[in-house]
Amino acid sequence: MSTSIARYERAARKAQADGRIPALSVALHRADREPWIFTVGESGNPEHPLGPQSRFRIGSVTKTFTAVLVLQARDDGLLDLDQPVSRYLDVPAHGDATIRRLLSHTAGYQREPYGDVWDTLITPDAGRLIAELDRAERVLPNARRYHYSNLGLAVLGQTVAKLRGGTWAEILTERVLAPLGLEHTTVERPAEAVVGYLVDAYSDAARPEPAIDLGGVAPAAQLWSTASDMAKWAAFLVNPDEKVLDPATVEEMRWPLTTTDESLWAAGFGLGLILCPDGKRVVHVGHDGAMPGFLAGVYGRRGGEGNPGGLGCAVLGSSGTAGQTNELVHELLRLAVENDPADIRPWRPAAPAPALYRSALGRWWSEGSEFVFAWHDGRLQARVTEAPADRPPAVFRPLPDQPDVLRTISGRETGELLRLTRDESGAVVRMHWATYRFARVQEAFDGGLASDGAFGEAEG
Repeated sequence: MSTSIARYERAARKAQADGRIPALSVALHRADREPWIFTVGESGNPEHPLGPQSRFRIGSVTKTFTAVLVLQARDDGLLDLDQPVSRYLDVPAHGDATIRRLLSHTAGYQREPYGDVWDTLITPDAGRLIAELDRAERVLPNARRYHYSNLGLAVLGQTVAKLRGGTWAEILTERVLAPLGLEHTTVERPAEAVVGYLVDAYSDAARPEPAIDLGGVAPAAQLWSTASDMAKWAAFLVNPDEKVLDPATVEEMRWPLTTTDESLWAAGFGLGLILCPDGKRVVHVGHDGAMPGFLAGVYGRRGGEGNPGGLGCAVLGSSGTAGQTNELVHELLRLAVENDPADIRPWRPAAPAPALYRSALGRWWSEGSEFVFAWHDGRLQARVTEAPADRPPAVFRPLPDQPDVLRTISGRETGELLRLTRDESGAVVRMHWATYRFARVQEAFDGGLASDGAFGEAEG
């Protein structure tokens, strides 16, 4: 056993023992290694002992699948994120909430559907969920702040179902689960299901929890899965497969729209995704899940030294109270890059910059600061000279039929234009980026040279 695998296994064993988790299943998925899968404990299912194929409830990790279905619908022109949900679904109340606000939990919907669903364990079917929306509260004004809502995501799931002309479960299987090969992720409780427990706080007794069906709330928390499937899904959230969703759309989903706590910015929400910063320019992207007797943590890692890309982790546990389940997923992602970092690829020479842009390369000045423009990976790039080495450069792409006007496609000033001005010989002598002037020497805003000084001289 390698040192790194031994450390993963020890971390999992410690979490299972410290958290008193009857069954724990863990998986790491990465682009450059075989998947690592580990289980410890007992399934509680005599016909299916605990193993890699054991299924756990993943709870609210289900929301990430519903969010992908919503963004697929947007990309297909079926909806607009900034239109109210009432434009796409006939609702009796709260229809002014936009799709974007519902996805980011900033629409103000109450947490659960109308009624004491976690007391009765009876949830409405899809029709009743929508019909009783006028009995649910809008506990906060639209866009006021983050407020987590299972009801909001359930409404979005039913919206997609209506737009696609099927049930949420059918559309999920057809458009996400099947294309990605997530064969062990199901809406219905499978035969391989482990038993979920409530572990007594003051003894080692464990009571089985009921395996409830969520009905119309299914798009928020219904799914069952294996750790292996979920680690693969976590990797998708940081390194998407374009046959399911355009990478640019997944990047949009990962952009933080709100924090979950106004005074402790330890986590945020994008479009259906939880974002957990983990050090300098590193973020874990995914979701936690909870259902009676189960907890789950499913996250991918973006950024940071040693990251092999496509790095995802899932931790699934059969206790509804062991916080170690949700902590372990982040620990394993860190261990993966610390103890088994990606191989360092050797640098190799590449083709030179096109002649059209060579005179734009080198040092430029704007707003008193020095920038370096360079050509790498087939693109013009720019960065401030004093920027930290791990800060990504701005990257530019020429507009069609306008080679001297380039759009910033990532990094600093994303979306803004860079305009090149040439002299009679065709050399670039001046640039304007986001309308700010760039020159080869350090200039004041009036065009005067900084080297000319004039400190202490009377104004004209």
